[in-house]
Amino acid sequence: MSQPAQQQRPPGTEAEMRPRPDHGEHSYQGSGRLSGKAAVITGGDSGIGKAVAIAFAREGADVLISYLPEEEEDARDTARWVEQAGREIVLVPGDLADRAHCGEVIDRAEEAFGRIDVLVSNAAFQMTHTSLEEIPDEEWDRTLAINLSAMFHLCKAAVPRMRPGASIIATTSVNSDMPPPALLPYDVTKAGIANMVGAMAQLLGERGIRVNSVAPGPIWTPLIPATMPPEQVESFGSQVPLSRPGQPAEVAPVYVLLASDEGSYVSGARIAVTGGQPIL
Repeated sequence: MSQPAQQQRPPGTEAEMRPRPDHGEHSYQGSGRLSGKAAVITGGDSGIGKAVAIAFAREGADVLISYLPEEEEDARDTARWVEQAGREIVLVPGDLADRAHCGEVIDRAEEAFGRIDVLVSNAAFQMTHTSLEEIPDEEWDRTLAINLSAMFHLCKAAVPRMRPGASIIATTSVNSDMPPPALLPYDVTKAGIANMVGAMAQLLGERGIRVNSVAPGPIWTPLIPATMPPEQVESFGSQVPLSRPGQPAEVAPVYVLLASDEGSYVSGARIAVTGGQPIL
């Protein structure tokens, strides 16, 4: 797949993308692998989070998604697909840079479902800058707050309510060990997530809670046209061995595996979905 040069204002919306991403709306078929489970997915309005929400619902899970208020239209579309799968959906708009909101997300999930079996920490922010000096201090702080600190606060709130067999899944990135210089703050957070997952897998093993991460390569989501120059959007994904960007639907099955009982002995793992680009 190739895409024309295009640009949006952050955080970006699915409706403005050309071509539209594939979240598995018409292709993903479930087989009950998450029956009876309840999941929290941050950044579940679009992109990878949306594909994971659709897949989880079709596998039998009830889903809460968190997202920014300006992403309401995309979130409503995600809700429509979850409801069509016959599962319950809870929408929680708000800013995960606010520590209190992270706690509210977990509270809402417990109130709605009575349990939390899966936490997918997926929401992320990035911007492109060609020099160190042009990175605003406020943007550095916000990138770390959304991408890294929010995961800590979400996990700290969720873990006491999780039972043995529960699963935490974080979205890291191929950038965590092959950092493009123009995405410095984002690179730092993704490396931090990979490190946090390794430590938490050891910390939470005695409680029977598994912690893993997925490391996507170039995936076609609203984050791309909203945070990259048009010429980079046009060539996005061409650098990997498969010579194209991946679709969100091509990432979601890995999250299903890690959330399901089939992944019962997988913890501390970092799974690459990169179109052939290796990670360390």
